Amino acid sequence: MLTTSTFDLGSVLIKTVSEACNLACDYCYYSSCNGIPNPINKVEDKTLEKFIREYMTIKRGIVPFAWQGGEPLLAGLDFFKKVVHFQAKYAPNNTIISNSIQTNGLLINKEWATFFKQFGFLVGVSLDGPEQIHNKRRVTHAGKGSFKLTMRGIQYLKEESVEFNILTVLHEDNIFKAAELMNFYQDNGFTHIQFLPGMDFRAQETNKSAKYLITPKQYGDFLCETFDVWYNDGFPIMSVRFFDNMLAVYLHQQAELCIHQETCPKSLIFEQNGDAYPCDFYINEDYKLGNVNEVPLEQLLDNSRMDNFLMKKQYLSEKCKSCEFIHLCNGGCPRNRVSNDHDIAIEYFCESYQQFYRYAHERMLQVANNIKRERIHTFRNTGNNLPKRNEMCLCGSQKKYKNCCYKLLED
Repeated sequence: MLTTSTFDLGSVLIKTVSEACNLACDYCYYSSCNGIPNPINKVEDKTLEKFIREYMTIKRGIVPFAWQGGEPLLAGLDFFKKVVHFQAKYAPNNTIISNSIQTNGLLINKEWATFFKQFGFLVGVSLDGPEQIHNKRRVTHAGKGSFKLTMRGIQYLKEESVEFNILTVLHEDNIFKAAELMNFYQDNGFTHIQFLPGMDFRAQETNKSAKYLITPKQYGDFLCETFDVWYNDGFPIMSVRFFDNMLAVYLHQQAELCIHQETCPKSLIFEQNGDAYPCDFYINEDYKLGNVNEVPLEQLLDNSRMDNFLMKKQYLSEKCKSCEFIHLCNGGCPRNRVSNDHDIAIEYFCESYQQFYRYAHERMLQVANNIKRERIHTFRNTGNNLPKRNEMCLCGSQKKYKNCCYKLLED
């Protein structure tokens, strides 16, 4: 029987070929195949169909799918044609299906790009910066850089007008080159960027403490430098995921990125063989929820291991509870928490966040006010009546209009 908690399922991520990958990036937090994807075991058809059928029963309205690896394109185009076939077959009326995929871009050609465009895939491409930076870490098994192949794949996406974003892993070779990275993105017309600190542990090693390739101070400095470019006199023209999430809070919305939400979202991560886990950083037997081939999807969601995992984030240190920025980071990611004497562990990047939040506050407030002002003008210019002075403001601040956005019209 479906329960209320079952419907809270936020998203699913499917590792189509498990660890198989055609690159040998030394910082990979998941794959250990060293760029030799042999054998390539993809999700079986019966597993794929059963999962999609049951997911469509549980999740209504907007139904998101995320595809990852390893390198998910190694599953082949025919595999993803089956994906969209099963999605169409089992989707109830009025369902909006969204597909996103994270790839190194090497296998993208015109046929792949045409498929992505036809079915509305959002494509994330892993790119660590200009060629001399990218090729230091993102190499084949033979040690050859992958920059040119990745950029070729991006060009195919551009030619077919496929929506895509860039994922850049931060490590020793690019953490001091914030301005160079931002210039590179702008020169190439890359408008949507996500930064991911490089990890010095694997998702399967949940017993190891969170260690990263960069220090908290280095990450904080990097965020501040990239923010200077992003700010653009209060009218950003680029999307940087970390900044967008902070901005969302200033606009009285919830952050989209799980590490900055108040609680961990209920998610399912599927390995190629159907094994399910609650998070991409906890691919370990201790956190295994079951196997979708053996039990119904709702049973994977409603069990004690899922419940226990979802409680992890709520245990905050006294330092976190009293922090002026708790509403922005919410204690960060539980996987990143490191021991702090006898107190509850704190987020590895706590120092980074505090440094950046202080640095960006006034200008982020200005960006938020510019957006609110534009929204108010649009609302009024389309024939709507603005609130009276003592009525609640439209922006969601829970303040009276006279104490909130009313002031923006006077500027």
